Amino acid sequence: MTHSQLNRWITALCLALSPVVATAHHSFATTFDVTAVSEYEGEVMSLAWRNPHVLFELKNTDAQGQEVRYQIQSHSLSIMRRMDVSPEALKVGDFVKVAGHPARYAENSMFVLNALLPDGREIVFDQWGKARWGEAIGINPWAATLDDAQDEGTGIFRVWSTSTVGPEAFPFLETMDPAYVENYPLTDMAKAAVAAFNPLTEIPTLNCQPKGMPYAIEQPYPMEIVQLDDEIHIRMEEYNGLRIVHMGEDEMPEGEPLSLMGYSTGHWQDDTLVIETSRIGYGHFSGGGIPLSDDVLVVEQFVPSEDGKSMRLNMTVTDPSSFTEPVELTKVWLALPGATVEDF
Repeated sequence: MTHSQLNRWITALCLALSPVVATAHHSFATTFDVTAVSEYEGEVMSLAWRNPHVLFELKNTDAQGQEVRYQIQSHSLSIMRRMDVSPEALKVGDFVKVAGHPARYAENSMFVLNALLPDGREIVFDQWGKARWGEAIGINPWAATLDDAQDEGTGIFRVWSTSTVGPEAFPFLETMDPAYVENYPLTDMAKAAVAAFNPLTEIPTLNCQPKGMPYAIEQPYPMEIVQLDDEIHIRMEEYNGLRIVHMGEDEMPEGEPLSLMGYSTGHWQDDTLVIETSRIGYGHFSGGGIPLSDDVLVVEQFVPSEDGKSMRLNMTVTDPSSFTEPVELTKVWLALPGATVEDF
């Protein structure tokens, strides 16, 4: 595969997939058969170890002596970093065996879960997966618990990590179960929009597009909160997202344009950071088809635990055009030692 061919394949896959960590995602299950696992083996001919998806190609010979090429996709580079699997683990020229979910509409293509390396070690690409053949390399911080967290005495100003243990990893539960959208207090307009929503063509993250608020706060990768004079910056690894919180402002400046992250003002209630965000020009509540108007207001409370090992987000989303009452969401982060926000 040439460099230009690999780029075209990346673009095609990004058009087909939403970059989420939930393998149960509607768009993912439509593209790959999550009920089946296939195995291929071959020589690694090309490798793209990068976001939004790790991609590589295998070459082998079939029973008739014909060359066969296999197109392999996995999770993001960010997920591989968190699992401490480096790009050096897999090299062009390696002969490997892979197992994963076969593509529904593309021959010899899969979403890989496991790769057996020439030295007998195994890459487990799936953060919920286990070794299939040999000894797995890397770690799995996605399964971290409060026992793994560590207080640095900095309050909320540090790097925070998502753990997939427990229901509070994903504030938008429709990420894991698309049918959950029916549980929200939707207006008639929003119900009609959800009923007409086509996840194959209308998920807002199709074509690997960045998220806006409030959906952006769900991002599963490390997030850092930094104090900079009269501003607080929230740095999110996913798409290099940046939220700027203007502290101590009573009013938003006139003529503030709409933006993906909106305009945020903040103040303290004891150790709790309270943020109000408006002027959001994203138009989506999450990836489940619920629309939001330009008048949406998001109020967040970032509450550090007494022991400094975790932080809870209490978020209220108010938009009378879509919801008959404010929607309450929660998410919990852990203070895992050694976590960093990398360049996406």
